[in-house]
Amino acid sequence: MNKGTEDDPKGLIYESFRIEGITKAECRTIFLDWALSLPLERDTASTIKNLLATYKASYVDHPMTEVLSEGLTSMAQPRRRGGWRSRPRN
Repeated sequence: MNKGTEDDPKGLIYESFRIEGITKAECRTIFLDWALSLPLERDTASTIKNLLATYKASYVDHPMTEVLSEGLTSMAQPRRRGGWRSRPRN
């Protein structure tokens, strides 16, 4: 895969897999930047699946593989965030 594809417009995911010693926290930051750079019409879940299909076999233990997998899982299970409406009433 080359930099600047449909699934990775800025090549951020591509480059993250090539950074030696990158941490999971750094991968999360890159993932967020990547997600924000996707065009609105792109389906994020299918794009993450494409990226995992491209990289997972070669980078099984890489933190970005884990972050991509978590991104896919968390998208499938949306949850409501806190606030006054989420508190039980007496």
